[in-house]
Amino acid sequence: MNRLLILILFQGFAATLFAQTNRVYSYFPEGTVLHADLNYAGDTLSKHLLDLYLPPDATGPLPLVVWIHGGAWMLNDKYADMSYMQQTVHDIVAEGYALASIDYRFSTQAVFPAQLQDCYGALGFLTEHAADYGLDTSRIALIGFSAGGHLASLAGLAHNARIDDFYPYGSPRDFRIRGVVDFYGPASLIMFPGADDPDSPESRLLGAAPMERPDLAAAASPVTYVDTGDPPFLIVQGEKDESVDPSQSRLLSAWLRVRLVDNELIIVHDAPHYGPMFDVAEVRSRVLDFLRRVLQ
Repeated sequence: MNRLLILILFQGFAATLFAQTNRVYSYFPEGTVLHADLNYAGDTLSKHLLDLYLPPDATGPLPLVVWIHGGAWMLNDKYADMSYMQQTVHDIVAEGYALASIDYRFSTQAVFPAQLQDCYGALGFLTEHAADYGLDTSRIALIGFSAGGHLASLAGLAHNARIDDFYPYGSPRDFRIRGVVDFYGPASLIMFPGADDPDSPESRLLGAAPMERPDLAAAASPVTYVDTGDPPFLIVQGEKDESVDPSQSRLLSAWLRVRLVDNELIIVHDAPHYGPMFDVAEVRSRVLDFLRRVLQ
């Protein structure tokens, strides 16, 4: 009994400590259970960590939303994008979903497909440990922002292509992606103005300028993998995005429509590349409605 009491006290202390060091924890509903800095790759890389947020007093296997941050594939961390999406973050967990926010290797550390391998590696870890955390990995949705939107789209579209090189363990794991929420993610890397600039973010991702290596650009572009077996998409794009041209989102939506994949495209009036204009009630309600539909 004493050992059990000590374990309970230690777990409570650890949860409090993690909450104090997690700079976004206050955005979540009171009582949210935080499993911080879970290593999903079994190595010592700081970019192979994820945070898992569980609703207060949750029971039964929970549908899972995986949050993938932006930052030109070479900036930010698993807390990023939450600061201007605070109410959306709060409401996702308040609706009864588990939320996992993942880090991934920067393009300055490893070129593509390392970032996609990390996304699938995190999904594989969550699948393996689903029983430990009370997750239902037959009901997964991805949500990503900018470079994270690109990775979320790529992960959702390429999974049924079963490309072994995209998985860190050499073959796909058994998880099902039911939907993707893509906030202003690139759809075709060769469409960027910097496609012939070897120092552009997309060139750093590929290890070569897209115009010089269109094969690599195609392999890393979500539109390459669109087919009739893909999950539904909700695509959100700022009308005045200065970093990812709205034509990228329109192209992805068009390809999904051609392949008869359920998708919605929201163009947010006057919105830039990112910011609180994406956390307004109108957009947030569309995101939550989409998650309810695909994760029911």
